[in-house]
Amino acid sequence: MAENAVYEKVKRCYDDIRRKTDFEPEVALVLGSGLGDFADNIEVEGVIDYKDIDGFPVSTAPGHAGQLIYGTLGEKKIICMKGRVHYYEGYPITDVVLPARLMKLMGAKILFLTNASGGINPSFRAGDFMMLTGHISSFVPNPLIGPNIMEFGVRFPDMTYVYDPALNDILRTTAKEVGINLKEGVYIQTTGPSYESPAEIRMFKSMGADAVGMSTVVEAIAAHHARMRVVAVSCIANLAAGISEHPLTEEEVLEAGVNAAPKFKELLISAIKRF
Repeated sequence: MAENAVYEKVKRCYDDIRRKTDFEPEVALVLGSGLGDFADNIEVEGVIDYKDIDGFPVSTAPGHAGQLIYGTLGEKKIICMKGRVHYYEGYPITDVVLPARLMKLMGAKILFLTNASGGINPSFRAGDFMMLTGHISSFVPNPLIGPNIMEFGVRFPDMTYVYDPALNDILRTTAKEVGINLKEGVYIQTTGPSYESPAEIRMFKSMGADAVGMSTVVEAIAAHHARMRVVAVSCIANLAAGISEHPLTEEEVLEAGVNAAPKFKELLISAIKRF
């Protein structure tokens, strides 16, 4: 791949977006499995289907609508990804993180990531929310591999504070006020699309992971590299393989997202207004 091919693709998407809107968001939000209805809370100025953006990867995963929705939430200008793309869909990892980079170019300073995950921590229950305080990225390709894109960040970005401590503090305070027992922990990303085996879950637990999923970490790395402030919350959709007493299903994940949506919306709305 040519030196600037990845950046040029992001720039092509950006130029196409700018032909459609001059909207400049402050906050970018990525909605995970079953959580897409949160977008109904936004005072919408416009909607763009992923398929209508030149070069933009299109979601194929169930529960991911594939739309960019932009407008206001309170006084905050927000752009929302109603559905994301995943590595398991067959896209190169640079396409998986392209939306985060695109929203940065559009003006977003904060990236709020959400997902549905499997709980590894034995104290977690389906329906819990976990704020990410760290991650393990060792099982997915690093999105920064290849020639560094200086327009976004440095060659070797530090990952000590990927998840912004000040934003995490706001999230903690907000969760208490809305009556959510917000868990905290480390999220590990795998490639998917198969769920993890019980043996893998035992390994991940020994490594210090509290929850596992198939997204989020690579987006956080790319956004942090691009000097965005990142905050992330995972909805524990089920207990991971070997911890759960029954086989995992896609329907269970989507149902958990739908059931958790009311509380999740309350948390997101209140937190975003304070960012």
